[in-house]
Amino acid sequence: MGKVRIDNIRVYAHHGCLKEETAIGSEYRVDVSVDADLSKASLSDALSDTVDYVHINHIVKQEMEIPSKLLEKVGQRIITRIFDEIDIVNKAKIWVSKINPPIGGDVEKVTIVIKEKRVY
Repeated sequence: MGKVRIDNIRVYAHHGCLKEETAIGSEYRVDVSVDADLSKASLSDALSDTVDYVHINHIVKQEMEIPSKLLEKVGQRIITRIFDEIDIVNKAKIWVSKINPPIGGDVEKVTIVIKEKRVY
């Protein structure tokens, strides 16, 4: 078993419950960690035998482009696509952070975390 992490994927997106949030948009950070059997890739040296982090980055950017009220919804869409599109992934954990959220205080970010295991 092994782990592939993609840290600090930065995107500008339009999520939130307030009309202003979806109109103006804001900065987000997404981190992804997936568990997979990487033993075959360690021997073959073939991209097809491992988790392609370029593919994960593409999934994150596409899903972040779809406006949602809740970060939980965006995070779940990302995890669902990872499991649907990358067969080698057994577990996934995602952090979606809104930078400088409009919550009436000096807050760097708010983050939701979702983790799942593949169901066989």
